[in-house]
Amino acid sequence: LEIEDEPDETGKTPEENAICKAGYYGKYFDLVICNDSGLYFEELSLEDERQPGLNVRTPMRMNRLSDEEMIEYYTGLVKKYGKNLKAKWVYGMAIYDGKDVKTFTWSKGDFYFVGKPSPILNEGYPLDSISILPDTGKYFVDLTREEKDEYKNKDAKDDDVIKFILSSLNLGDGPKSSKR
Repeated sequence: LEIEDEPDETGKTPEENAICKAGYYGKYFDLVICNDSGLYFEELSLEDERQPGLNVRTPMRMNRLSDEEMIEYYTGLVKKYGKNLKAKWVYGMAIYDGKDVKTFTWSKGDFYFVGKPSPILNEGYPLDSISILPDTGKYFVDLTREEKDEYKNKDAKDDDVIKFILSSLNLGDGPKSSKR
């Protein structure tokens, strides 16, 4: 696309960062759909500097971590607590049509980070090697396609995201803007 710069992600939430991205890319396109995500641990307060939030690859103001460094950092954090850490992802999406920004926020939880990584590594998704589902005790990297689909559809949030996109593009029914 020959866009050399990147948007400043100065938001404090995934939704705010999605809005930053949408405004930036909206200078180049008539319609943009942007998203962002953050990782949060139940055992850490939002003010705790160890809470990754929007800085999953750069926790505690570190330089950008490689896949292997992420596994080392987060398993070390788990070991400091001496137990599994309950985690959730929070997502924000913004759709900008040149005039209006519509937003949607949702979260996906019900999993744990563990201190012992799986020997399997999904390149680009290293945290799947230390994330387990409490129901099965399986690492995300070990889940079958059916188990992944079952987890993904557990709260039917994917359907809500699709409805949001379709309604924002005036292609279907659904909320014009909502938060979950």
